[in-house]
Amino acid sequence: MKRLLVTGASGFMGSRVVDFYGGKYEIWAPGHGELDITKESQVLKKLQHWRPDYVVHCAAISDIGQCEREPERSWAINVEGAVNMAKAAGEVGAKCLLCSSDQVYAGSSVKGPHQEREKVCPGNLYGREKLAAEERCMEVNPDSVSLRLSWMYDSRTLQQGEHSDFLRTLLAKLKTQETLRYSPNDIRGITDVNQVAENLEAAFTLEGGVYNFGAPGSKSMYHMVYSFFERFGWDKQRLEKDQESYGEKPRDLTMSQAKLNGGGIYFADTQERLEAVLTDLSW
Repeated sequence: MKRLLVTGASGFMGSRVVDFYGGKYEIWAPGHGELDITKESQVLKKLQHWRPDYVVHCAAISDIGQCEREPERSWAINVEGAVNMAKAAGEVGAKCLLCSSDQVYAGSSVKGPHQEREKVCPGNLYGREKLAAEERCMEVNPDSVSLRLSWMYDSRTLQQGEHSDFLRTLLAKLKTQETLRYSPNDIRGITDVNQVAENLEAAFTLEGGVYNFGAPGSKSMYHMVYSFFERFGWDKQRLEKDQESYGEKPRDLTMSQAKLNGGGIYFADTQERLEAVLTDLSW
């Protein structure tokens, strides 16, 4: 049985990766007490001892606001930690997948779908950290793969205290009398985390580099949600346009799938996948 090391297994994505591949791989999912990713010598020593075949590095501070409040800590984890994992993986011959983010495109003046080769200028510290991690990981381990993930969701809750996501927030609001407000100025892909986990195995064979790794999408948040209200017969009077959010500078975080598709990996369209998930749920 091949060995798979998963960091950040207590988090949203890491827990799904462990859940999905449990039984298929021998998995080590260390907590911070077992593996401090910010300590280069410790990371190398631990990987030399356990000898993983694959590394999926999910550990990060992904809260954009927290990164701004704690820049030194977030840089140590999001950049230095990723570099340490990539370098150690290269030393022991393990394929290393690193979780990056569509936030690298957040400051772009270029309209999407964004391509991996375009010049980016992230509009927040989290995006800048992820971009720096991509670049430095490629320097220390050219065979490493950085996956630019989009916003993810799940219909399941695996652990207490999980942060909310698009789908579960929508479902919770539908059970109230609250007005739902979404921006027509915000376009992005939103990805089923289970499809992300499923596609990781194919990503083990990708050549080193950066890849957009999430669902394509072409509709604004408002227009996508409006389509759900029509599809499922919900009361459209409860839905409003949030014109203020991104009104002065519309946001487009959609990502091109061309490079990823060339590697034989595909994601379902954001709206189609969400409609399928909503259809399968019991109301």
